[in-house]
Amino acid sequence: MKSSDAPSNEGRNFFQDVHEVVRLIPPGRVSTYGAIAHYLGARHGARMVGYALIAAAPALGLEKVPAQRVVNRNGLLTGRHHFSTPTAMQEALEAEGVRVENDQVVEFKRLFWDPAQELE
Repeated sequence: MKSSDAPSNEGRNFFQDVHEVVRLIPPGRVSTYGAIAHYLGARHGARMVGYALIAAAPALGLEKVPAQRVVNRNGLLTGRHHFSTPTAMQEALEAEGVRVENDQVVEFKRLFWDPAQELE
């Protein structure tokens, strides 16, 4: 990806930037709250990334944000409780070809998408 794909700073806020980065994660890949926060210059902002994803709920009328592609640093589906059903996050990932066992992404390291690497 080119750096031109990265979010711009003009008239943006952190939540919008998170949504934009998450939309860039390819289907079948996953990133982490911390990697996204670090990319956006908020090294200790992983929790804020989670809040931004909660705020991206489809009911708010926003362009779809594939929040299922964001997991914790160990590949665990810690955000699953914020989906419509307890298994919706896993089902969405599996529909993209990501295997999940015991609420954890199988082959997490291979599927990890780091915006700092991919968007530079």
